[in-house]
Amino acid sequence: MSKDILQLTAVELLARYRDKSLSPVEAASAMLDQIERIDTHTNGFCLVDRDTTLGLASESEQRYQNGETRGLLDGVPVAVKDVFLTPMWPTLKGSKTVDPASTLNKSAPATAALSRHGYVPIGKTTTPEMGWKGVTDNPIDGATNNPWNPEKTAGGSSGGSGVAVALGMAPLALGTDAGGSIRIPAGFCGIVGLKPSFGEVPHWPASPFGTLAHAGPMTWTVEDCALMMNVLSEADHRDTNAVPRRNIDYLANLKKGVKGLKIGFSPNLGYVDVDPEIEASIAEAAEVFEQLGAEVIRVDPGFSDPLAAFGHLFYGGAANAMRDLGPKKRELMDPQLVAVAEKASRLSMLDYLGAVNESMALRERMATFHQKYDLLLTPTLPLTAFDTGREVPVDWPSTRWPTWTPFTYPFNMTGQPGLAVPCGFDSNNMPISLQLVGARFNDALVLQAGYAYQQAAPLTDRRPSLFSA
Repeated sequence: MSKDILQLTAVELLARYRDKSLSPVEAASAMLDQIERIDTHTNGFCLVDRDTTLGLASESEQRYQNGETRGLLDGVPVAVKDVFLTPMWPTLKGSKTVDPASTLNKSAPATAALSRHGYVPIGKTTTPEMGWKGVTDNPIDGATNNPWNPEKTAGGSSGGSGVAVALGMAPLALGTDAGGSIRIPAGFCGIVGLKPSFGEVPHWPASPFGTLAHAGPMTWTVEDCALMMNVLSEADHRDTNAVPRRNIDYLANLKKGVKGLKIGFSPNLGYVDVDPEIEASIAEAAEVFEQLGAEVIRVDPGFSDPLAAFGHLFYGGAANAMRDLGPKKRELMDPQLVAVAEKASRLSMLDYLGAVNESMALRERMATFHQKYDLLLTPTLPLTAFDTGREVPVDWPSTRWPTWTPFTYPFNMTGQPGLAVPCGFDSNNMPISLQLVGARFNDALVLQAGYAYQQAAPLTDRRPSLFSA
C-alpha cells in the first residue's frame, strides 16, 4: 500500500483525500518512512522532523473530516529546499556561518503561500552552501547523490529536492534557480522542473544572485508543476521585484496542446558540444512535437556563449553575499565558494556593468526571437550525471560548474521561463531532459507544451530501482 501511495502525484493525492480512500496522515507517514529507508543512499534531506510533519498532516486530515479544506494543496507533502524560510525549522543554506535561531519564526513567500493552501512540509532538502553551484554538497551535510545511481551527482543547487521527488519522498518540492539550479537536478534526476519568469514567483529575502535568481516548483509531472504554480505565484508584498499579479490559472489551458505553435529547435545553441545520445533523444522529442501538430524549425537563437558575463553577475553576487564575513567565518565555508567570491571581489564596477549590458542585449535578442517563435526547444544539459562529490566531470577542461550547463544560465540572464521535462535515458540508464523556453511571462504556454509532450511520451511510470529497493 505504501509503495502505491509513493507513486501518486499531488493531483491524485488530492482526489484520494476527497473521496476518503486515503488520508494526509497515511500519505505523510509513507513518505517519511521512505526517507528513513533510502535517503541514507542519496542524502536528499538535511532535516526531517516526523512529529511536526505528522502533526500538520493530522490537522489537514481533520479539515477533510470537517469538510473545511484549505486552498489547493491541503494535505499534500512538499519538500522544502533549505534556502526557504520555514517558521518551525531553521534555514541554514548549507552553511556553518548561519545562526539557526535567527531564521526561525519567519516564512518565505513560497512557504507562506503553501501554508495558506494547507501543505504538509515533509522536511528541508540539501543544498550547496548558499546555493552557489550546479552540484549539491556542503560543509554540514556532505554530498547529495543521484537517485538513479548514487555514485553520480544529483545536480544542484536544488539537488535534494530533485532526489525527494524522484524517489517518492514528496510529490512536490521547492527549488531555486540562478544558473540552472532547478533545471539541472530536474534533468539529472529525471523529474520536471520549472524556472518561472523572473518576478512571477515572489521570493524573499532577496537572493544574493539578484535578477538571476528564480524560485519555482519541482515535480514528477507537468500537471503537478502547473498546480503548484497556482499557489507559488500568489502575491507577496515583500518581493519588490515581483511583477503585478495576473492571477493566471496555470491548469486552465494546460490540455490545449501544441497544434499550430511555432517551435524553434536548437540542439546546441550553435556552439555547445552535446553528448550524441542526448542529441538523438532531443531530436526524437522534436519529432514528437511535430506529430502533435507544432511547426518545428531547426534554428539557433543567434547569440554567442555569455559565460563570462554570467560569471561576473553570478560570482559577483556571491562576493556581495560574503562581504561582511571575516576570515574566521570564511574558514568554515566551502573553500571553492570562498575562492570564486574573492576572485569576483576584484572585478571593477565597469566589469560588472559590462556584464549587465550583455545581459540586457541577450534579453533583447530573445524578445525578438519570440516575435517569430512561440517556444525554443533545447536539451536541458549536454551530458548526463557524472561522479558525485565533484564540481565538474573527471578530465573536464574547466574547474567551474557553469561550463557544463550552457543551456541553462543564458535564460537566467534573460529572465525567461525554462521548463525541464524528462525525454529519455542514456545507455547507462541515466535520465535525459529537454528544455522548453518561452517568452517572458509566457510560463503558461511553456507548461502547456510540456504537458502535451509528457502525455505523448510519458516516462512517469519509470522510477529509479532505489525507489523500491
